[in-house]
Amino acid sequence: MPSSPTWPAPHKACLALAFDLDGPTGDAMLNGSIWRKPEYFGFGGYGPYRALPRLLDVLDEFRIPTTFFVPAWVVENWPRQCQAIVERGHEVAYHGYKHESFYALTLDRQKEVMQISREVFWNHLHIRAEGFRTPSGDWRAETPAMLVEAGVTYSSSMRGDDRPYLVDVAGFDTPLVEIPGRWEMDDYASLAYTRAPNFPSGLDRTASYALTLDNWCREYDGAMDEGLCLTTLFHPKIIGKPGRILLLEQLFEHMRRRDDVWFATCRDVAHFWLKEHRHG
Repeated sequence: MPSSPTWPAPHKACLALAFDLDGPTGDAMLNGSIWRKPEYFGFGGYGPYRALPRLLDVLDEFRIPTTFFVPAWVVENWPRQCQAIVERGHEVAYHGYKHESFYALTLDRQKEVMQISREVFWNHLHIRAEGFRTPSGDWRAETPAMLVEAGVTYSSSMRGDDRPYLVDVAGFDTPLVEIPGRWEMDDYASLAYTRAPNFPSGLDRTASYALTLDNWCREYDGAMDEGLCLTTLFHPKIIGKPGRILLLEQLFEHMRRRDDVWFATCRDVAHFWLKEHRHG
C-alpha cells in the first residue's frame, strides 16, 4: 500500500469527522458512583440534551457529514435527540451500552453488549449500524470477529496509523476496516475541566482556545498535505458549549478552505476502503 492512499477523485485526502455522544455513561455509571455525583450526571447529560442540537446546526451550516458514536443507553434516554442525527443525514454508530471497556469484558459479555445495542438502535432509530468505536480505545484479540458477526463493517478504535487498514478475521471473507483516531484530535486533552485532582495547583486546567485551534489546524493541514485520513474524537459535552462552538466554527472554516479534501462519514470511508483494497 502506498504511504499516501488514493481517495475518490478529485480529492487528495480525507476528513472523517466524528463525535462520541457519551452523555453521562462511563466508569461512574458502571460502578454506580454517578448516583452519588449528580454534578457528573448533569455534565454528561448536557451533551445530548443541549450541545447536540447546537452542533447539528453548525454541521448543517458547513455541510460536513459526520459520524456519531453513541452508547445505546444514551439512545434509550434521549431518543428524539439521537433520531435528529439520522434525520439530518449523519451516521450513528455503536459505542457500547454504557461506555464499557471492551478489554475488560469477556467475549460473552461483549456479545451481550452488542446485541443490546443492536436492539436499541433498531427500536429507537430503525437502523442497523455498520460502525463501532470501542469506548476504552482497546479490545481483546477476539473482538474483531465478534464485531463482524454482529454485522459491523468498520471500527474506529485503534491509534496505530493515520490511514485506514484492514483487519483479517478468520472464517470471514470480508475483513474489518479500521479507521484510526488520533489523541491529538480529542477535545478532552485540551478542554475538559476537572476539579479533582487540582493539578497543577493554581494553574489553568484547560488549554487556551486559540492554542487549541492552532493545534487542530496544524494537525489537519499536516494530514491533508500527506493525503491521509484524519478522524476526530470530539465530545458534544466538551466542545458543544457556546464559547467552544465558536472555536469549532473557526476550525470548520479553516477546513473548508481546501478543495482537495473528501469530507465523509466513517461508513463511507469504510465502504470505499473495502472497494479499493479488500483484494490487495
